[in-house]
Amino acid sequence: MSENNYTILSVGGSIIIPKTGFDVEFLKKFRDLILEQVRLGKKFILVIGGGATARSYQETLKGCGVTQNEELDWMGIDATAINANFMRRLFGEAAYEKTVVKPTRMVKTDKPIIIAAGYKPGWSTDTDAVLWAKAYGAKEIFNLSNVDYVYDSDPNVNPSAQKFENLTWKRFRKIVGSKWVPGANVPFDPIAAKKAAKLGLKVGFVKGTSLPEVKLAITGQKFNGTVIDIDK
Repeated sequence: MSENNYTILSVGGSIIIPKTGFDVEFLKKFRDLILEQVRLGKKFILVIGGGATARSYQETLKGCGVTQNEELDWMGIDATAINANFMRRLFGEAAYEKTVVKPTRMVKTDKPIIIAAGYKPGWSTDTDAVLWAKAYGAKEIFNLSNVDYVYDSDPNVNPSAQKFENLTWKRFRKIVGSKWVPGANVPFDPIAAKKAAKLGLKVGFVKGTSLPEVKLAITGQKFNGTVIDIDK
């Protein structure tokens, strides 16, 4: 296996700490799954999002009159740093000793796990994951969120929402639009989608709390979820 052959995971913050609070048993099982794959020779970059924690801070700031998108984005980035530092400590000695933020250069380490937080305003950690993929020459990334598929509308609001098992980037970008809004709750942020399409990346969307599906995805097997690939 190449020294730089890392699997890139964009891990939604709401997988780490949902609105209901930490799920200790899930976190232990998630850690065990990743470490199991590490023992088999795999390496990972986990890009950690802010999730509901970030959105709570952002909504509170907006309620207090703070409306500048850059400030709201920085608040979200701060939330990703808290989540990422937690995850780095969760993985202990298997993880690189620092939480990294700059996705445009490779990290000099022999550790099998690198934990990344948000980088800068204007996009979410989904875009950071795409930039990490570019830096490491990865052709595919996996997005772990709290939904099982990409839908054409919010299935929590629209019971008739259509799910997709396969999509082109062109079709997906029509669903998410082209503008990033701080705290937006979308499957993959529009800036990330644009960059991923340009790079010809494949992105697999998996329900992060369904660990059997996560295992299938990261081991190259067919999984229940959505795959977005280059336009045909």
